[in-house]
Amino acid sequence: MHDCPFCDIIQNNSEQIIRDYATVFVVLSDPLLVPGHLLIISKKHVEKFSELSAVERDELFTVTTAMQDLILKTVASGCDITQHYRPFMKQSRLKVRHLHIHLRPREFQDELYENVQKFETDMFTDLTPEVFEKCYQIYKS
Repeated sequence: MHDCPFCDIIQNNSEQIIRDYATVFVVLSDPLLVPGHLLIISKKHVEKFSELSAVERDELFTVTTAMQDLILKTVASGCDITQHYRPFMKQSRLKVRHLHIHLRPREFQDELYENVQKFETDMFTDLTPEVFEKCYQIYKS
C-alpha cells in the first residue's frame, strides 16, 4: 500500500523489526505511550481481523500471547493489549490503517494511569435494562 509506514518496514527489511515470523512481525512502537510499548503487525496490509486467514489470525494471536508473556517475565507486572479499528480517522503518525496490536507494559499507578486512565472511571456507567436488551438482541443474532 502506498504511504503505509508498516508496509515500508516490511519492504525495506528494516532494522526496526525485533522479531520476524511468517505472517507478522514485532517492532517497538514509535511514538510510544510507555517504555517497552510493542506493536505486533500483520505482514498483509489489511485493517480488520476478518480480512486475515485463519492461519494469519492464529499466528497474530500466538505471537501476541508470547510477547505478552515475555513482557510479564522481564519488563512489567502487567500488560495492556489493544487493537483499534477506526476508519473514521485519517491516517497520521498516531493512526496507521494497517492491522496491528499494541502491547503496553503496565505497573500500578504508572505514568499512563496518572496522566490519562485515572480519569476514565468517571466515564463508566451502569448497564441499564434498555441498553442490555438492545445490545443483547444485536449481539445474540
